[in-house]
This record gives sequence, C-alpha cells and structure tokens, in this order.
Amino acid sequence: MEEKTLLKISGIMTESIVDGPGMRYSIFTQGCPHNCEGCHNPETHSFKDGRYMSIDDMYDKLSQNELLSGVTFSGGEPLCQADVLVKLARRIKANTDLNIVIFTGYLIEDLKAKGDPDIMELLDLADWLIDGKFELAHKDLTLAFRGSSNQRIIELANNTIEWTR
Repeated sequence: MEEKTLLKISGIMTESIVDGPGMRYSIFTQGCPHNCEGCHNPETHSFKDGRYMSIDDMYDKLSQNELLSGVTFSGGEPLCQADVLVKLARRIKANTDLNIVIFTGYLIEDLKAKGDPDIMELLDLADWLIDGKFELAHKDLTLAFRGSSNQRIIELANNTIEWTR
C-alpha cells in the first residue's frame, strides 16, 4: 500500500502574522464539514475543490525560510486530513525548531474521546490547538488568533486553556 503524502489544500500563505505567534507558514486545507455561518474561509468548505500538494514540497519550502517561527494547519478542517498532516508534523518536529498551531472546529474533548490515532499523534506534536466552531453570534475581531469568543487557545504541552485577548 502506498503511503499518502499528498495534502488537498485551498492555499498556502508563506508568511503570515495572523495565524499564530510570530511569522508562520500557514497551510489552508480543503474541505470542512462544519460550514460555520460567517466563516472567514468559505472557499475551503467544499471537499471537491482545491489542489493537491506533496508534503515534501511543503516541507522543502517552509524549511528554507529562516524568518519562520512556526507552521499553522488551518482550513477548511485540517483534521479531516490528519493522516497526511501527521507525517508533515513529524518531519517538522524532527528537523526544525518550528512550533505548530492547529485550528479546528472540533472541541479537544471530542477529539480525545474519538481516539483517532493520527489525530492523537498530531495533538502530541502540536504546540497549540485553537478549537471550536466559529460562531457568528460571538464574533469578536479583538481576539488574538480567533474569530469568536467561544473558541479556545489551548497550549497542548501543559493542557492549559488560554483566553487571551
């Protein structure tokens, strides 16, 4: 069986300062089951759209940028492709000092209860998880790295939830 190394993406921002702390290489995966009303990236919802890119190409590009502080997995819903993202995350953690941020519409409690091995390993490799669906009724443009106040920033190393503004 051939190992999956292609990620279906909507796009990549090679240098972003809004998708986590510091300068980031932000990967926007294609496909999202949440379809949140008022979503900032509605073009990422369809599982039919997007294009494929190899994780080797992504790693080669991000590892050449000495200005980066980290990598962000966003979307769409990146955890719909956890089996491929975990391979990229392993490589990032083994060969760089970059941190990893994951944005997801799922709650961490639900992810842990599901127990998917790829998702669990991704959570182990990531530094921060920003969880929860975007809720238009709780939209707040003053929040760091989030669109609505119900979303949480979770530092995964010590499992603490930060409600920073």
